[in-house]
Parts: sequence; structure tokens; C-alpha cells
Amino acid sequence: MDTSPDGVSVLGLGAMGSALAAGFLAAGHRTTVWNRTPGRAAAPALRGAVVAGSAAQALTASPLTVVCLSTYDAVREVLEPLPGAVAGRTVVNLTSGPPVDGQRMAQWAERCGAGYLDGVLMTTPDRVGTPGALQLYAGPAALFRAHEPTLAALGDALHVGEDHGLPSVYDTALLGLMWSTLTGWLLGSALIGADGPGGGVPATAFTDVAARWMKTVETFMRDGARQVDAGHTPGGQFPLDLHLMTMDVLVHACELRGIDPQLPRAHRALVHRAVMEGHGSDSFARLIGYLRDP
Repeated sequence: MDTSPDGVSVLGLGAMGSALAAGFLAAGHRTTVWNRTPGRAAAPALRGAVVAGSAAQALTASPLTVVCLSTYDAVREVLEPLPGAVAGRTVVNLTSGPPVDGQRMAQWAERCGAGYLDGVLMTTPDRVGTPGALQLYAGPAALFRAHEPTLAALGDALHVGEDHGLPSVYDTALLGLMWSTLTGWLLGSALIGADGPGGGVPATAFTDVAARWMKTVETFMRDGARQVDAGHTPGGQFPLDLHLMTMDVLVHACELRGIDPQLPRAHRALVHRAVMEGHGSDSFARLIGYLRDP
């Protein structure tokens, strides 16, 4: 078994775990793999991975072990009987679960004398190893820095804090952002592609323009984030009064073109409530108060 400084072991060879092993191998890391169903190790073995006969062998083969199993229960089932195998090594857990599970695993690893990072992969298996594949990790910053060069083989590795529960919270928050954005994009594609004056635009053409527009949306987000953190939300040149007028136009456009107006109506209802309660001169960031206390 390899014990070189850049050696890494991967426990779990489902679709994502296999992609992790492939990413490490492609980057030149000596990679040891293990899976409860041995047959799944065949593909990584063909790429040059060493197949361990047990989880304990995989853990002791490398200074760093990346775990990617179906649930935290499965992680505990595999790791907790092996405290001696993790002692003095680092475990990176990329299994999805609630924040408390990451925190409990960190406590277990500390009792075993092991380093522990909890993480989440914000990508699909086919994107693992590409430059923009976002990975979020939490735990001791020094521990992350020590293994960042190895984890960078999987994509864009980012440390988000010391609390091991943070990756799970980021995961759900970012997925919420993704679904809201994708739904808005689909609404725009439906609206601009509908029959009528100025319509019939292909979704690909609309998306080329939308991608440029997202750069402006990012500035709105960054300006709004500073206001949220400061607790002060002046509207400036784009107050909620103006948002409400623009949303009225969008709802009307959807109704004219036969597009379901439910989504823009929901946006308008939230802004309308804030305006009616005297916040028309505030910015869009003012709405976070309604989301925090509905």
C-alpha cells in the first residue's frame, strides 16, 4: 500500500465516488479504493488505482481518505469500528446529510486522534475534476490548507469555516438559489419564445443574453449582501416601488402571451406587502426580513 505524501484513498465507489477516484488518478495521485461491493472497483483499477481488501486497509494506505457513501449511517457503519485505522490520518467526508451529522463525525474523529473535514460537492459526477467544479469544506483551516493541493484535483476547493455543519447548510442554500435561478430562466425562455410580437426567440439565444445579464445581477447580490449584513437597506436608484412597477409589467406580459404568471405573481405579492407596509423606498434586500419572519 502506498503511503507517499500525496497518496489518497477513496471509500465508496458509487457514481460520485468513482468520479472522485478518477479525478485523483488523472491528477497523478497514487489512489487506493475500496467499496463494499467489490465489483465496482474494477473501473478505477483499470485506471491504475490500488484496490484495498477492506476499509481498514484503505484507511491505512494513505494519509488522506475521502469518504463518499450513501448516508451518514453508512459512514458510521464503516468507520466507527476502525478507530485505530483513522488515528493520525485525515478523513474528508463528502457524504450528504444534515449539519448535526457532520458535527458528530468530527467529534468522533477527534476522539480517535484523526483530522476531519466535512464537505460537499456542488457538481455532478461528470464535472468532477474540471476547474469550476465547486467543493466546500469545513473544519480546521490549517488541516484544509495541508490537503488543499490534493483536493484541488477535484476542482475548485473552498474552505467555508471551522464549523463542520457549514457544508450542509451551504448545500441547501445554494440548491435553493439554483432552483430559483433555473425557474426564472425557464420563465424567461418561455416568455421570449412565445408566439406574438417580438417573440419566437430560441432559448439558446435568450440564454446568451441572460448569461451577460447575470453579471449585473451579481452586483445587485453583492450590494444587497452588504446591506443585509449592515441591517440598513436604502433603495437608491432601484427601490422596491420601482421593482413593483416592473413586476406588474412582467405579470401582464405573461398573461398576454399565455405563460403561467404564478411565479411573477408570487414575487409581486412579497414586494407589494413590503411597499404597503411603508418600505417602498428600501432596496430589494429589505425583503429578507419577510423571509426570516414570514
